[in-house]
Amino acid sequence: MTAAYDTPVVLERRDGPYGEVVLRRHGVLLQIIANGCFLMDTSDGRSERLLVDAARDALDGRAAPELLIGGLGVGFSLAHAATDPRWGRITVVEREPAVIGWHRDGPLAEVSAGALADPRTAIVEADLVAYVNETSDTFDALCLDIDNGPGWTVTADNDSLYAPAGLAACARVLRPGGVLAVWSAQPSPDFEGTLWNAGFRQVRTEEVPVARGVPDVVHLGVRPG
Repeated sequence: MTAAYDTPVVLERRDGPYGEVVLRRHGVLLQIIANGCFLMDTSDGRSERLLVDAARDALDGRAAPELLIGGLGVGFSLAHAATDPRWGRITVVEREPAVIGWHRDGPLAEVSAGALADPRTAIVEADLVAYVNETSDTFDALCLDIDNGPGWTVTADNDSLYAPAGLAACARVLRPGGVLAVWSAQPSPDFEGTLWNAGFRQVRTEEVPVARGVPDVVHLGVRPG
């Protein structure tokens, strides 16, 4: 357990293409900080597991569905997906080369080494906003975990992803009946409305209880077809 008085230790600090990214150790925990904004740590992973499982469960039972994960983070979403033999190909889009390196040969390998060794897994170094607009590839599910939520983005450029045009791009990379799942640190009723207006159906929100404060949530929508 991490004591409240422990001082975080910076393991590595890098200037990336979108600003500064920092990997810290706080007791037994590893933490990722981007431009001074705390993103996530290795304390739990319930939200990330729900994100992946909720997307899978919202599918129509198709065989070996292919999964796109937006954001590698500390690796919980990828690691959990790779433990599930029901998933087919698993592609992760991560824009920070430092984060990818920390997983491949750094401290975060303790979370993701098994998943990275899985032949279903591929890591793509790219900005997700650009990727969903430019790729010709399609998937059965898209799990977004690149921000603290639709209203709390890491960089201003990410705002466009949660607007109607950005959600239309997300729908473009989904096959008919495909599922979009979006993690958020707090509920966003307005975002549910945006999903409906962008053409998604079966829109709903699943809560992840937390020890204190407002629960984390996963927003879900299905592409018609």
